[in-house]
Amino acid sequence: MHALVYTATQKLIYREEKNPKLIHGESIIKVSASGICGSDMHAYHGKDDRRIPPLILGHEISGHIYKGKLDGKKVVLNPLISCDECDYCVNGKEHLCKQRLLLGMNRPVERQGGFAEYVSIPDKNIYELPKGLDIKEAPIAEPTAVALHAVELLDQYFSNSIENTKILVIGGGAIGLLIGLILSKIKNCKNLVITEPNDNRLNECAKYLAADAVNPNNNKIITNDHFDIIFDTVGLEVTRQQAIKSVKPGGIIIHIGLTQPSGSFDFRKTTLQEIAIIGTYCYTKKDFEKTLKILSNKQLGNLAWIEFRKLCDGSLAFKEIHDGSCASPKIILLT
Repeated sequence: MHALVYTATQKLIYREEKNPKLIHGESIIKVSASGICGSDMHAYHGKDDRRIPPLILGHEISGHIYKGKLDGKKVVLNPLISCDECDYCVNGKEHLCKQRLLLGMNRPVERQGGFAEYVSIPDKNIYELPKGLDIKEAPIAEPTAVALHAVELLDQYFSNSIENTKILVIGGGAIGLLIGLILSKIKNCKNLVITEPNDNRLNECAKYLAADAVNPNNNKIITNDHFDIIFDTVGLEVTRQQAIKSVKPGGIIIHIGLTQPSGSFDFRKTTLQEIAIIGTYCYTKKDFEKTLKILSNKQLGNLAWIEFRKLCDGSLAFKEIHDGSCASPKIILLT
């Protein structure tokens, strides 16, 4: 099969690789589309010790069953593989399973990803493509589930109505835009701001999102102690500092991004003003299933902000995301 292989830092090669073998309890998918995730970019930059080259990246995947119990069916994949036996799995928190694996990783166990013509995955992680969801757009289900899980965590910590709550979303990538769409179109948030330093991407977000879209380097909207809730979808030291400065006393910061996992942080304000900081990772099976219903019902509106490229041109797509010349919040590679 042909695959886009991560071979070294900032290097991807489109080449022949061995087809995956059919094993008990799994199916082989003929990949139709696979999205480029921010975590794939972390690997591309050599900053993810769970993704060591050579490796086929990619975990946002749709396609057809090539070999398996649903032969020929159009499907979308939940790439998060859990044990189904531990306390976390039994209690519906599969994303916290200590034995969890993800397609497109080779630590702790190798699972080749979806930037290829074929990929293997356990049958329990396969969902038939719902009516109303295009197979080319279906890889957006995975990041949408990430965004949905982050938004719905608020129910555990925030009892007020979201509608008139002042909310800031930091980052105009796919996760940031999807959080904004869920907040505005499903949760009816009327007081939403999204920040993004790349003006081209910021303008793309503004086309589809009912929010104030601002460049954090040139605005007067982002003031200190202003927002009730802040979603940091970037995870840089500078975005965490922005979040802690901008959040109100008693406010909440939802931390999603992992671009820069360490750095200084204002724990004095966090403590003296009772700021709640909530980490969020991936999604549960229920989140993923709910996401498919949301997308099939078109609740997030037009997905024209997705850009499609050929898998064989994937190396250039990574380069353009890296150098900031790509305006689209999401690129999906088509095989």
